[in-house]
Amino acid sequence: MGPPAAHALFHSLVERCKGLPAALTAVVHPCDALSLQGAVDAARQGLIVPILVGPEAKIRAAAEAARLDISAFRLEATPHSHAAAARGVALVRAGEAAMLMKGDLHTDELMHEVVATDTGLRTARRISHAFLMDVKDYPRALIITDAAINVLPSLEDKRDIVQNAIDLAIVLGIASPRVAILSAVETVTPKLPSTIDAAALCKMADRGQITGGLVDGPLAFDNAISPEAAREKGIVSQVAGRADILVVPDLESGNMLVKQLTFLAGADAAGVVLGARVPVILTSRADNAIERVGSCAIGVLLAHSRQPIAA
Repeated sequence: MGPPAAHALFHSLVERCKGLPAALTAVVHPCDALSLQGAVDAARQGLIVPILVGPEAKIRAAAEAARLDISAFRLEATPHSHAAAARGVALVRAGEAAMLMKGDLHTDELMHEVVATDTGLRTARRISHAFLMDVKDYPRALIITDAAINVLPSLEDKRDIVQNAIDLAIVLGIASPRVAILSAVETVTPKLPSTIDAAALCKMADRGQITGGLVDGPLAFDNAISPEAAREKGIVSQVAGRADILVVPDLESGNMLVKQLTFLAGADAAGVVLGARVPVILTSRADNAIERVGSCAIGVLLAHSRQPIAA
């Protein structure tokens, strides 16, 4: 058997979306070639129908510079990026868009409008972010959370982060996903508060406060993803060595882990915000074309799922 095809995971997600209606998507401030190209590519794949939200002159200039035809797309003119974020959220609240997609603006600027108490897209669930990673030497899809939104999540925040990730995995077709709560070690010690949180999250799963997945921790990264490392440590677990979801202690560790896998291991990474009323697609300037399209495919599957993340 030869090596897996390049970008196989994300191509498979796009294929799963075939036959589903394209999702009306507010693309917020697509004023550079990269973000505009991502929206156009996703539209060409039949994943989204973009609504371009932002300064009209800048959007048209970006399209002309990148030689992109945007004549078929609705354009909602706003004076600047902040207004674009507010308008994009308003389109969702009005039922005119089923997804949000980040363009050429800072994540904080978009999320400020998403989490606004009276005008945003909050639900009872804590909003979190998940990366879906396609790692060449790992035999399954890998979800890493939260590496983009929650800086120092509390135990209560982590409960929602875990549940959001489990719900995502189920939508992606992973039955009873295995969740590894990461720390530096696999034993519970007061010297490392993340191990205390991990133990508590496992008990919360035992008591039905987290449902749908198998939760274990604390686990160090090696014995979460390597069966050999787990055996060497004598860890008997349904999760160790076979994790589908890695829950990191904080944003810093998660962000470093994702970027290490991306730049040193050649992994693909697609990202989505969970726990809001609709999927929110966050893209990075470093994302390649398949990662941008893959992120949209995840959003489409969530938007059409009968088990929406925002529930």
